[in-house]
Amino acid sequence: MRIGHGFDVHRFGEGDHLMIGGVAVPFERGFIAHSDGDVLLHAISDALLGACALGDIGRHFPDTDPAWKGADSRDLLRRVVALVREAGYRVGNLDATLMAQAPKMAPHVGAMAANIADDLGVARGAVNVKATTTERLGFTGRGEGIAAEAVALLLPVAGMSVSDVPVADRQGEPAGE
Repeated sequence: MRIGHGFDVHRFGEGDHLMIGGVAVPFERGFIAHSDGDVLLHAISDALLGACALGDIGRHFPDTDPAWKGADSRDLLRRVVALVREAGYRVGNLDATLMAQAPKMAPHVGAMAANIADDLGVARGAVNVKATTTERLGFTGRGEGIAAEAVALLLPVAGMSVSDVPVADRQGEPAGE
């Protein structure tokens, strides 16, 4: 089994909603981001990649590549899940925390968890999404943006092992260089 941790933040900018966990959350601002800015799915993607020693989402989907401009983070997450499976693992469970002063996340966490479970290919009970404020402390407390953390447990797929994938490949670099 492998455990990974992911973290992401995004600042607020112009817009009329926030894409979080694949849910359009109504808000008077949006995220400043190269993709859709889904801070929760980015943290989850990093947790999954980290558990397999596959680097991070910036390495796989760089913000310098116009192909990822405005990308749907659910698509990115599904691509990450495919990489995890290629490395010989599947998601056992996932726990994630959103940190935001506003907007209120409680009405949306159920839909977020359902989207995430669908994208991970796991039962809804294997995904937990929770939200908290930072008691008006720090950048989230000042209403400048949102942060997310995620922890993922990966289990080996029968007949496959991460040792079958060269270490250089797991780090997102060409093998043999």
